[in-house]
Amino acid sequence: MASYKVEQLPSPLSVLGEGPHWDVERQSLYYNDIYGGSIHRYDYAENKTYNATVDGFPVISFIIPVKGNERHFIIGTDRKVTLVDWDGRSEKATFVRTVGEVEPDLLDNRFNDAKVDSRGRFYGGTMRLEAKGDIFEMRLGTFYRYDAKLGKFVTLKQKIGVSNGLCWNDAENLFYYIDSCDLDVKEYRVDENGDLSNERVVIDFRVNGEKPAFVPDGMTIDANGSLYVATFGGSTVYKVNSKTGEVELEIKLPCEQVTSAAFGGPNLDILYVTTAAKEFKTPQPAPAGALFAVTGLGVKGTPMYPVDLD
Repeated sequence: MASYKVEQLPSPLSVLGEGPHWDVERQSLYYNDIYGGSIHRYDYAENKTYNATVDGFPVISFIIPVKGNERHFIIGTDRKVTLVDWDGRSEKATFVRTVGEVEPDLLDNRFNDAKVDSRGRFYGGTMRLEAKGDIFEMRLGTFYRYDAKLGKFVTLKQKIGVSNGLCWNDAENLFYYIDSCDLDVKEYRVDENGDLSNERVVIDFRVNGEKPAFVPDGMTIDANGSLYVATFGGSTVYKVNSKTGEVELEIKLPCEQVTSAAFGGPNLDILYVTTAAKEFKTPQPAPAGALFAVTGLGVKGTPMYPVDLD
């Protein structure tokens, strides 16, 4: 069994840290604080985190680099995908344009987790605002991919509670997805267009039909196809065999609200983990909200990709 080490990295304590994205070219981890309204870049070589805000956008759901322009990123703002300009060091990023918008009539929805596949296609989903207190019942979210050529969003799944973790096994044309309200991880086959079929439950976190004390949140995958599922309220990242659904390892973090994970570092063998200090609960004591690095797992991740807006 792997003997791992968890290290807190120099970073601000996020209200709701999320969306880790490892950029191979810049050897940096980008992530965001949803309700802190900020974007971040952890520089591996400097062991330092740079932080920025974008005027007019107090809630930022994700950050993803844009192909072909090292200063451009897309961020999630309410129900919009927004293009911003940032040098990765300044304390301010600037609005460039709105890429697209979904659900203009659902004012109590927002984008949540989003990622990009190996062909540069954006996938992301929405959820009802946590403050409404009824996300499990209402299920007003939708999961989309963005067709850059047509300039429109394509609906992949509806009646989503909280659209969350997502990752791909490119070798087998498989996609893994978490709706936190379903308390499970599902697998899909991906076709040439990027559409999904053949739904299969990989793991259900209920125990004898009872809800666990956490909800599954963000997720990543290693080069062997194992999944790493962050648990909000569970202080754990679960390593899950994507074929059998067996939990192969429980990676324990020193805070309760574990939000997402991504492999990075020069060899793609460091698991970076984001956490939250507070959502709509009592503020959690430090180091809740910190960025963590997990080493010694004995595996490598798969590359993450910039979005192709062309």
